[in-house]
Amino acid sequence: MLDDLRALVEFAQAGSIAGAADRLFRTPSAITRQVQRLEAALGAELLDRSVKPPRLNSLGSRVLEQARDLLERTETLKSLTSSDAEPHGLLRIGLAHPLAEGTLIDPILALTEKYPRVRLRLLSELTRELFHRLLAGELDVAVVLLPEGKTAPPPLLTNIIAGDRMEIVQCAAGNVDGDWKSLGRAPWVLNPPGCPLRASLIDRMERDGFTPMIAAEIHNMHLQLAFVQSGYGIGLLPARFIARNHSIDTVKVLRPPSFDLRPSVAIVRVGQLGALGKAVEQLELWFRQLFEGPDTRKPVSRSGGVSANRRAARSRK
Repeated sequence: MLDDLRALVEFAQAGSIAGAADRLFRTPSAITRQVQRLEAALGAELLDRSVKPPRLNSLGSRVLEQARDLLERTETLKSLTSSDAEPHGLLRIGLAHPLAEGTLIDPILALTEKYPRVRLRLLSELTRELFHRLLAGELDVAVVLLPEGKTAPPPLLTNIIAGDRMEIVQCAAGNVDGDWKSLGRAPWVLNPPGCPLRASLIDRMERDGFTPMIAAEIHNMHLQLAFVQSGYGIGLLPARFIARNHSIDTVKVLRPPSFDLRPSVAIVRVGQLGALGKAVEQLELWFRQLFEGPDTRKPVSRSGGVSANRRAARSRK
C-alpha cells in the first residue's frame, strides 16, 4: 500500500496521471492501476473522474494528507535503522551506581551539542538491573563496572573502554590497621547487596575467616565518601573517584594482603543501534578519555599520614 500511497501523492503533486508516471518513472497505465488498487483497499473513490483530467475529490484530499504523513513517518522509521544517517531520536542510557558522578555531565552535554537531534534519557541503577532493562528493550546502552576479566551475560555485547582500581579507605585520622582481622572488626560503608564489587570484597574477607560489619548501605559515592571522611566507617571506593574529588588528604588508603580489585569500565548493549550507533561510538570515545585521563591513571598512594604529593614536594626542597 505504501507504493500506492506514493502514487497518489505524486499524482496530486503533478496534477495528472501522466505527470505522476514521469515522476515515478512508470507508465501511465501502471499509475492508474495503483490508484485503483488503493481505492479498492480503502473501499472508496478518491478521484473525481467526471472531469478531464481526473482530480482528487474531497475524500481523496483528506486521504492525501494522511498519505503524506504516513510516508514521512516511514522514511523516519527507515532512517532509525540506517547506520549512515545522522543520529536522531531517543537514546536511553543506563549508568551503574559507581559511575554515576558529576564528571559524566561533560560527555553527555558534548553529545547533545554534537548531535542536537538526539534526545537523552538517563537512568542510574544496579548493574544487574541495567542488564535486565537492556534485555527487555527498555535501555539502548549501559555504562557499567565489571569485575576484571568478566563480560556481560549473552546476548549482551561488552566493550571494555577503561580500567579502575578499588581502594579501601578510612578517614585520615583513623587507626584501623590494614589487615583482614582489623578490617573485620571495623564498621563498613558499602553499596547495598547486588553490587559485584561489594561481593568481591566480602568473598575475599570470608576466605580469611572474617565478615565485614555493615554500618551503612548507600548507593551514592559522594555520601559514602562523606561517611568515611567523618570517621563513621571504612569504605570501598574507586581510585578514579577519590582522585577526581581531591580527597586523598582526607582519607587513608588501606592495602590488606592479596587484595587487588581492578574492575573494568564497559559499554554494554544488545545489538545494532542503527542511526544512534554513531552517537554511542562518540560517547564511548569521550567516556574512554574521561576514565583514562591523567588523574585517573595515577594510583591513590596515600597509606599513612603524609600524602605522596606532600612527600614529593618535600623532596624537591
